[in-house]
Amino acid sequence: MDSTAAAALLPLLIILILFAAPASAATHPADLAVLQDLRKSLTNPDALGWPDNADPCGPPAWPHVSCDHTGRVDNLDLKNAALAGALPTSISSLASLQSLSLQGNRLSGPLPSFRGMSTLRRAFLNDNDFDAIPADFFDGLTDLLEISLGNNPRLNASTGGWALPPGLADSAQQLQTLALDNCSLSGALPPFLGTINTLQNLTLSYNNLSGPIPAALNGSAIQRLWLNNQLGEAKLSGTLDVIATMTNLQELWLHGNDFTGPIPNGIAACKDLYTVRLNSNQLQGLVPPGLATLPQLQELKLDNNNLLGPVPLVKAPNFTFSGNGFCTPKPGGTCAPEVMALLQFLADVHYPEKLVNSWSGNNPCTPWIGVTCVQGNIITALNLPGFDLNGTISQSLVNVTTLLDVMLGGNHLTGRVPDSLTRLASLQKLDLSMNDLSGPLPTFRPSVKVNVSGNLNFNSTAAAPDAQPNDSPPTPATPNGAPGSHGSNVAAIPGNGKKTSSAVLLGTTIPVAVSVVALISVGAVFFCKKRASTPPQTASVVVHPRDSSDPDNLAKIVVATNDGSSGTSQGNAHSGSSSLTGDVHMIEAGRFVIAVQVLRGATKNFAKDNVLGRGGFGVVYKGELHDGTMIAVKRMESVAVSNKALDEFQAEIAVLTKVRHRNLVSILGYAIEGNERLLVYEYMPNGALSRHLFQWKQIGLEPLSWKKRLNIALDVARGMEYLHNLGHHRFIHRDLKSANILLGDDFRAKVSDFGLMKDAPDGNFSVATRLAGTFGYLAPEYAVTGKISTKADVFSFGVVLLELITGTTAIDDSRVGEGEETRHLAYWFCQIRKDEEKLRAAIDPTLDVTDNEIFESISVIAELAGHCTAREPSQRPDMGHAVNVLVPMVEKWKPVKDEAEDYLGIDLHLPLLQMVKSWQDAEASMTDGSILSLEDSKGSIPARPAGFAESFTSADGR
Repeated sequence: MDSTAAAALLPLLIILILFAAPASAATHPADLAVLQDLRKSLTNPDALGWPDNADPCGPPAWPHVSCDHTGRVDNLDLKNAALAGALPTSISSLASLQSLSLQGNRLSGPLPSFRGMSTLRRAFLNDNDFDAIPADFFDGLTDLLEISLGNNPRLNASTGGWALPPGLADSAQQLQTLALDNCSLSGALPPFLGTINTLQNLTLSYNNLSGPIPAALNGSAIQRLWLNNQLGEAKLSGTLDVIATMTNLQELWLHGNDFTGPIPNGIAACKDLYTVRLNSNQLQGLVPPGLATLPQLQELKLDNNNLLGPVPLVKAPNFTFSGNGFCTPKPGGTCAPEVMALLQFLADVHYPEKLVNSWSGNNPCTPWIGVTCVQGNIITALNLPGFDLNGTISQSLVNVTTLLDVMLGGNHLTGRVPDSLTRLASLQKLDLSMNDLSGPLPTFRPSVKVNVSGNLNFNSTAAAPDAQPNDSPPTPATPNGAPGSHGSNVAAIPGNGKKTSSAVLLGTTIPVAVSVVALISVGAVFFCKKRASTPPQTASVVVHPRDSSDPDNLAKIVVATNDGSSGTSQGNAHSGSSSLTGDVHMIEAGRFVIAVQVLRGATKNFAKDNVLGRGGFGVVYKGELHDGTMIAVKRMESVAVSNKALDEFQAEIAVLTKVRHRNLVSILGYAIEGNERLLVYEYMPNGALSRHLFQWKQIGLEPLSWKKRLNIALDVARGMEYLHNLGHHRFIHRDLKSANILLGDDFRAKVSDFGLMKDAPDGNFSVATRLAGTFGYLAPEYAVTGKISTKADVFSFGVVLLELITGTTAIDDSRVGEGEETRHLAYWFCQIRKDEEKLRAAIDPTLDVTDNEIFESISVIAELAGHCTAREPSQRPDMGHAVNVLVPMVEKWKPVKDEAEDYLGIDLHLPLLQMVKSWQDAEASMTDGSILSLEDSKGSIPARPAGFAESFTSADGR
């Protein structure tokens, strides 16, 4: 090759060499300064492994640092390096940084703003201890693909948490993963999450989020959605309708929230779902068949909801469903046709909560609210007037072939009356008045009394000529849910959306003016008669709590009448038959009727601010009577059409008249007026034990000391021992749990809520009954066989003991272990209590287990709890044994400090005869009348028995 050709190729060779050689530019001064700031801000900079006199970009490069060819740092990989300290605010100056991995360290202090880090693509800051995040943290992160801040529980916790800032929506339009679990995130889910079309993984578990899943997520491409176990009092709620539109979902974790409504049918379109956790919500209704047949499904958890109907046959290997109202105990079973018909009716009226809580199992005659039966299992009436029902009337009612009456007046039902109802061969009365139905009315048999008055959109012109709707107002339901008396089969149908100008009176259509006069006349006669025969109502009723020292232990009521007089009644003064019709009723219970208006005044008209708690059949309100006496008022819901609620109401009164014990909550009175059923109890100011064990931090309470917990355990044991063995009657409580243990001012405990109580059989025999109680506290034999004895209460007591020891709930999805049963406290604790190290770890962290005396005491109670929660009833002790174990632990007597005590001026450390002589001298000195001043100041002094001093003199022979 000649020199000319070589000269021509030289520039090309230089270019190739330059491109082939590795870049080794020195670190940009700005980035070097940031790395030095990071080193200084750490308390253990040696953990970085960075040399002092070398260039970060090398060669060789610093450990965990990589740079681009211009000397700019583009990656910091410092995960799990045990770093401690803070992040410098200058870190946002790393202008070319693409990946930042700081997870799994001990970094603390405030997070610096990442504002303007436009090249940052991945940031992993999870599993540290940062305590604050700036509002502009996400601003300008235009290239961000993935960010994780999970497990930084102190982020802005001191100021109530933090919310996702709008800056995230403005900048993160390429975001694929947003992982913010357990980092004090609060407020509502922002709708802008639905505008991030690239988002695939959204994990926000264990925060304080509340409110619904925003509709803006409709059609979202999210594949992993974790919103489970929100920690605040208000959790995520609303329906799951939007979930059915997210067809790319693979993982759906929504457990531990307050979601309601049915599982949407459209979830069958989410074909890629392989794990679905919906447990521990308030979901209602039937499980859609499409959920059970999802082709990729490996895990389905439906426990602890209000789901009804049959348990679906699910192919997923991990399927749990306990704690619902399913009609079958195992997957693949079928419900009775009447059950399925009524549940379809429930679905068409959008699952009202009052009915969902009652309509469970496979027997509507158990009873269900609003369902009336005869001969034990023949359904004769659907009785739901004035129940705020929305939706349409289900055609499925035709499958309840024995229906005589369908009473649905005074609701908000829409649509048409189903033609299928005409095929109910036994139907006698159909009351659909005062709804929003529209015509035409199907043709019913002439014998069927139909009432469609008050439906303003009803088109009467299309009604069949032989249809005879009744224009009388809806017949009120009798308290036990049976249909009311039928009126005459005479009707005037409103036409063209207007009220008619005639009225029905005694089967004759007359002009409206005449009818009004007649009605006024009849009303006047009735009013005069009633006023003449009814004693005047009292102006006020004051209930005084019972004195435990009163041998009869009866409440007393002071009645102030309109004429200003007053009187006092004993508890057995008002005793009458259980006539449950009319305005004011009496029950043979040896208790008092209290006017509803008095209780309305005491509770400020049942104000929400006075709510103490909610149960299956009612709400409990705090009240204050005119004399300042505090009371608790349990208001039963929908008892006018609920056999079940009425049974509990009557049972609680009946039981509390037979049981009187200082560790059982006392009943002070009751009220029955119209549809109201109210029970009045003594007020327990410190509320339920569950608040002090599981919610004390959220509501600002002090944790219970071990001494208080022991006292509470003994109080409960004594109350339960009385129920089982010591009273005139023997009872099984059936729903003993921490929420039903109430605490007084002095934190002494009383057992409450006796509506599910059952007579106990003699000895250790069991009695078969319907399943009732609360999962987690139910004894295994009762949950499986329905047979119960007092040993079922012992099991529940054992679970309460475990809650006192651990401070954790009876069922907890987060409990560590293998298998479904690990969620149950009794099972889990049984596995670990023999191991001292594991036992110590399981004890409530608020208890000082470094105190050997406390730990020994806890160990004894743990042993007792283990026996109480034994699987076999025969292996459990009775409550008397529990009392015997607890008494010496609670009532340990210790002498006071050894100091001389001045007792009426006498030194008790003197010799006995000298003390007696001193006492005689002191008494003699009072004969001048000074004893009167002593009585005035300290109360009367008992007289000295005759011969008292002489007996001491003769005792030693002198």
